[in-house]
Amino acid sequence: MSAFDIAVRLVYLAAATCFVVGLHLMNSPVTAKRGNLVSAVGMAAAIAATLVLAIASGTVTWLGWLVLAAGIAVGAGAGLLSARRVPMTAMPQLVSLFNAVGGGAAALVGIHDFTRFAATPDGAPAAIAVAVVLDVFIGAIAFSGSLVACGKFQGWIPGRPILPPARGAVNALLLLVIVLGAWFLLVGSGGTWVLTAVVAAALALGVLATLPVGGADMPVVVSLLNACTGIAVAMAGFVIGNSMLIIAGGLVGASGGILTKLMADAMNRPVTGILAGGYGTGDTPGVTGGPGDAQVRSTTADDAAIQLAYASRVMIVPGYGLAAAQAQHEVNELAELLASRGVVVGYAIHPVAGRMPGHMNVLLAEAKVPYEHMKEMEEANRELARTDVALVIGANDVTNPAARVPGNAISGMPILDVDQAGGVLVVKRSMGHGYAGLDNPLYTDPKTRMYFADAKTALADLTAAVKTLVR
Repeated sequence: MSAFDIAVRLVYLAAATCFVVGLHLMNSPVTAKRGNLVSAVGMAAAIAATLVLAIASGTVTWLGWLVLAAGIAVGAGAGLLSARRVPMTAMPQLVSLFNAVGGGAAALVGIHDFTRFAATPDGAPAAIAVAVVLDVFIGAIAFSGSLVACGKFQGWIPGRPILPPARGAVNALLLLVIVLGAWFLLVGSGGTWVLTAVVAAALALGVLATLPVGGADMPVVVSLLNACTGIAVAMAGFVIGNSMLIIAGGLVGASGGILTKLMADAMNRPVTGILAGGYGTGDTPGVTGGPGDAQVRSTTADDAAIQLAYASRVMIVPGYGLAAAQAQHEVNELAELLASRGVVVGYAIHPVAGRMPGHMNVLLAEAKVPYEHMKEMEEANRELARTDVALVIGANDVTNPAARVPGNAISGMPILDVDQAGGVLVVKRSMGHGYAGLDNPLYTDPKTRMYFADAKTALADLTAAVKTLVR
């Protein structure tokens, strides 16, 4: 091994170390930004080392370099533009789209190398053939499934579970095609047409497996698809003999798998039950979670301001309504105003609030909310019982007491015990239900007051009303 090869491997090792350290730093909102930066530096170093290695090998033609330069320019430009312009409310669909690109790219690597080996007399070695089959199969599923998830988040595809007729039989047939095709490819008796059949079946399976999943479960499925992309990238690394891809893909696959399990546990639902689909929607009329004739008590900004300003403890519960209204700065302004009056203010964060893991944490951090004020669910529930006012902003399913009642879509799901607070103030645009398709009996609780308005407008009105009060 030459000194040059050793240097490249050392750069790869340093990049892999950056990935591990960056992933560790992302465990906490306080260090997550630094972790992202460390990981980005590692990736930049790995890309630079790979380009230098390609130059030294002399195997890349001028046309290849032109295509490579165009790809880097387009990819970097698209990434920079989307990072700057896409609002936080659209981040789940952007994550899904990026995940689809990763899975599709990994599958293309496998397809390219299979055709290259197929042109040789001996064909692909058994180990490479296994990696190619896994790469193409998993990458194609991640690609099509992530595109469906993106469409559901964006509203291009209905968020409700879509159950195609005879989907079980169709899925079994697609799996049979994939298994038989993989066998033919591994024994060396299958050609390009067999690989094409495997790719087509995997793409169809990704679509049919994601369509039945409702909006309430979609963040879990996106996390699982992200893990699939990581595995596909690792397989692509085995195919082309690149250790950096193997390490990076392995880390993404492992972390995505762990996150999937944690999110499923937070909803008290098995991953298999989530993949089976069939519940969770934001598109159709909901099922009443409490008495249908119970009274809803609305309030005004002035009355709500008095309730908040003269409380000893206030717990703010953010949800997707806060993100949709881009009201994170307004809620921080209100919290700081209340704190200046001697009110103890905290934020109760449910693990699956919003549409992606950490959605609320990122929003609040963007508005400079102190990290120590963000309470995870267990800590928040301990404090809610001694809280004077719980201010719920657009959160529905994660505060729904119907989760404690057997026999409905969210039965058993851990929730924020908002109804244990002394008083509840809910900011919503309407009485609409959440993604699980259930009405929330919290809204008809005698100690709950509803403030019907867009979150941004409501919080601005509440802040203005609190400022007029005498201490």
